[in-house]
Amino acid sequence: MRSMTLALFALFFSTSSLAHDYTLNSLSIDHPWARATAPGAPVGGGFMSISNTGDQADRLLGGSVDFASEVQIHESSMAGGMMRMQHLPDGLVVPEGGKVVLRPGSYHLMFVGLQRRLVEGERETVTLMFERAGEIEVEISVAGPGERGPHQEGDAMEMDHGDMSHE
Repeated sequence: MRSMTLALFALFFSTSSLAHDYTLNSLSIDHPWARATAPGAPVGGGFMSISNTGDQADRLLGGSVDFASEVQIHESSMAGGMMRMQHLPDGLVVPEGGKVVLRPGSYHLMFVGLQRRLVEGERETVTLMFERAGEIEVEISVAGPGERGPHQEGDAMEMDHGDMSHE
């Protein structure tokens, strides 16, 4: 009986430590994560899926962290055979009844001016700011530098943010 209790206890805590989904009003934020960064890297990327079950669009405006000077919303795309990245100063619309996926090679959070490395296996706190729903603190899991996250669907292009200009 004691073994069964310990097994259930371990299962509960291992499952709850893996699941980190958040709800803010009509928004659901699914599995926020980032890739580990190299020592001295000036930027890092954050990824997640955001669903909106409401009847009004919302907008992800940015956020704040204690490990970087700024959190921006960026979009990466292919144009003329070259990968381009641009800052979205007006944020990213999360459509009513819809979903937006932040993943490498597409929309993502850009942690600008890293003050310390993002280390594989650790978690960091990010405060996300939405136009309508307000703010929410989420924990991002830091994956290995080459890992693909849960929102990697199709052939999203991999990219190394450390070698790009982010002006």
